[in-house]
Amino acid sequence: MASRGVRKVRTGIVILLLLVLVGGGGYAGWVLVQRSEPVGLPAPSGDLQVGRRTYDWTDNARRDPFSEGSRRLSVWVWYPVAKGVAARKVEYAPGQWGGLQAEKPWSMLQGQLDAVRDPALDKAAIAPGRFPVVTLLPAMGLSAPTYAALAEDLASHGYLVAGVTPTYSAKLTVIDGQTIESKPEASPGNLDDDGPGIQEAGDQLVATWAGDARFAAAQVAKQFPNSVNTTVGASYVGHGFGGAAALEACRTDARCAAAVDLDGRQFGQAVSKGVQAPIMLLGADDSCITSICGPDAKSDADRDTALSLLRASTNTSWCATIPDARHYNFTDYGVYYLAWPLRRTLPLGSADGARALTRQAGYLTTFLSHALFQTPAPGAPACPS
Repeated sequence: MASRGVRKVRTGIVILLLLVLVGGGGYAGWVLVQRSEPVGLPAPSGDLQVGRRTYDWTDNARRDPFSEGSRRLSVWVWYPVAKGVAARKVEYAPGQWGGLQAEKPWSMLQGQLDAVRDPALDKAAIAPGRFPVVTLLPAMGLSAPTYAALAEDLASHGYLVAGVTPTYSAKLTVIDGQTIESKPEASPGNLDDDGPGIQEAGDQLVATWAGDARFAAAQVAKQFPNSVNTTVGASYVGHGFGGAAALEACRTDARCAAAVDLDGRQFGQAVSKGVQAPIMLLGADDSCITSICGPDAKSDADRDTALSLLRASTNTSWCATIPDARHYNFTDYGVYYLAWPLRRTLPLGSADGARALTRQAGYLTTFLSHALFQTPAPGAPACPS
C-alpha cells in the first residue's frame, strides 16, 4: 500500500512538472509573438503633422565636467509640419539607438523597438510660421527618444521641441554614430533617497543639465532662424531629474516663458529662490513632488522641498496628479509591449499607458498656451499656497 501511495505522489509530481513546462513553453511562445506585433504611439492631438530631425551639437563655451573637451550633446528636434505634406515616417529608434532595448535576458520580455510605429515624418519641411521653443529633458538614465509621444503632441500644437540626452548621465547616448554609456559620477542612482550628500550631489549635477537645456534652446533658434517665435522665451519641460533641471534652467534664463516638472524631486537653487516664470508640477500617484502626496505615496520626503519651491516662486503655479500613474507612465514605456515579469519590475501604474500620456499632453499644451499666450484655463489645478 505504501509503495502504491509513493507511486501516486511521483506520478502527480511528474504531471505537475509537465503542466508547468507546457504552460511555460506556451507563455514563452505567446510573448515571442506579441513582442514583434506593431504598437503605435498615441496620435498627436494638434492640427499639424510632426517632423523629426536629429543633431549632434557641441557647446564650445562649456567644458564637459565628465570628459575632456567641450560639452557634446545629442538633441532630437520635433517640429510642426503642414497638413498634407508627404514624407517617409521616421524609425522610432534608428541605428545605435536600438540599444535602448532592455538588456538580455529582459529584452525577450519587451516589444521590439522597431515594432513601434511613430507618426513623425523624417526631415520633412517645417510648417510656415513662427513657433515657441520647448526644451525637453529626460529622467536620470533615460534618453530623449523615449519621450516621442509627449514631444510629438507638443509639436503638433505648434512648438519646436528639443529633446536633450544628457551625455554620461543617460545609459545610452549616440553621438557621431558612436554609443556613449553613462558614468557613475554623472548618473547617481540614489537621488530619490534622503541620505547624506544626496541633496548636494543633485544640486551640482542639476546645474550641468540646466546648462544643456539652455544651450539646446539657443541652438534650435540658430538652426531654425525663420521659424522661432522670438516674442516669447524658451520653455523647459523635464521628467524626473530632468524636471528639476527644467526648473533650474528656467530660473537662470531671464527670458524663460514657463517650466514643467513631470514627477521629479526638485534640486538646485530653484528650491530656495523659486522660479519667476509660470511653473507646473505634474506628479504620479505615489509621488509628493507637487507638495500634495498622491494616494499611494509611501513617504512625504519630497513634500517640503516642493513647498519651498512654490513659496519662493512668484508667478502662476499649477499642481496636478495623474491617477493610477507611476514614474515610467510619463515615458513611451507606457505604450511598449512589456510582458510579465518585466512589467512588474518597472515603475508603471495601472493606468492605460496611452491614455495617461494623452492626459499629460493635455495638461502640457493647456498650461503652455496659458503661460505663453494667456489663453483661458478654466479649472486650472492650483497649488497650495
